[in-house]
Amino acid sequence: VQLQASGGGSVQPGGSLRLSCGVSGRISRNNAMGWDRQAPGRQRELVATVTSGGTTTYADSVKGRFTISRDNAKNTVYLQMNNLKPEDTAVYYCNADVMYYVGNDPTVEKLEGRGTLVTVSS
Repeated sequence: VQLQASGGGSVQPGGSLRLSCGVSGRISRNNAMGWDRQAPGRQRELVATVTSGGTTTYADSVKGRFTISRDNAKNTVYLQMNNLKPEDTAVYYCNADVMYYVGNDPTVEKLEGRGTLVTVSS
């Protein structure tokens, strides 16, 4: 069971990008999903989260510009990023709280995907 992210790239200030991240493998439950980011020389920070019921939270720095959503049927989370700024440049990591069975044993795990680089520059 793992997460696979896609959608990073380079864009000019004011541009848009959409990140996607899906769970591969069989899981029984998918709770909160979200995105963190880490810029060069800075600590990792939470960007946005979404619960299985659709409740969202955002970092103040991205409110009004980023939208997180999920498709529960596909176990996929999205991050629509609009009006991107140079300070949004970072490696973005998706994560998901999942439960799956190993044999008859339930396993709860917070998965993290490989980072995807977003560069905002003119």
